[in-house]
Amino acid sequence: MTDFAVETHGLTRRFGTLTAVRDLDLAIATGEVFGLLGPNGSGKTTTIRMLCGLLEPSAGTARVAGIDVATEPDRIKERIGYMSQKFGLYEDLTVAENLDFYAGIYGLKNAARRARLDEVIGFLGLDRRFGQLAATLSGGWKRRLALGCALLHRPAVLFLDEPTAGVDPAARRAFWRTIHELARGGTTVLVTTHYMDEAERCDRLAMMSGGHLIALGTPVEVAAQVGGTAGATLEDAFIVLQERDER
Repeated sequence: MTDFAVETHGLTRRFGTLTAVRDLDLAIATGEVFGLLGPNGSGKTTTIRMLCGLLEPSAGTARVAGIDVATEPDRIKERIGYMSQKFGLYEDLTVAENLDFYAGIYGLKNAARRARLDEVIGFLGLDRRFGQLAATLSGGWKRRLALGCALLHRPAVLFLDEPTAGVDPAARRAFWRTIHELARGGTTVLVTTHYMDEAERCDRLAMMSGGHLIALGTPVEVAAQVGGTAGATLEDAFIVLQERDER
């Protein structure tokens, strides 16, 4: 056992002749908000899918919450929460029905089930939309509901793949306040984002390009590493990266 909630060594994934992720080394501490940053096709989503046990690595190793993703992928699912880019809940069910359904999937029963549902509903303010059909929710409330379903079984590690895509700025800020509250409670959060202002809210970042890790550190450190100057911003770094990829 280590102090790391997520640890990878040489993690690689190939699709035929394409190497989507190559020799990725990461060590993410418990309770850390860690960002994966990079343009489309950089390997972010493939990395998350491997760490969630949804995609088998072609080479290398990875452990999440102390569990090997290659040899025990089903056990990984018991210890993690996962929010994909696309809203994946049941739109013909209400907020309450979606939460109750996922509580059942996670095996929550009786008093413990009711107590956990009440806790998550109160934490995310979902009581205000309790009887509303998921299909009629705004983007921000849909994301909040998806997060609630992902949190019901108290995951040690939470994976959020572009969690605020298409959400208005106020809802994005509220979502990030929730992320940091979870981290303060000991949940490790790994998030991908295209928004530079969101990336700056992470404790540390890994910037990827073409499946490679090209920078690692705090937002200020990553901006300097990629941008080339001590005063560079993440926006500057992302522009440099895009220009480099276009050559």
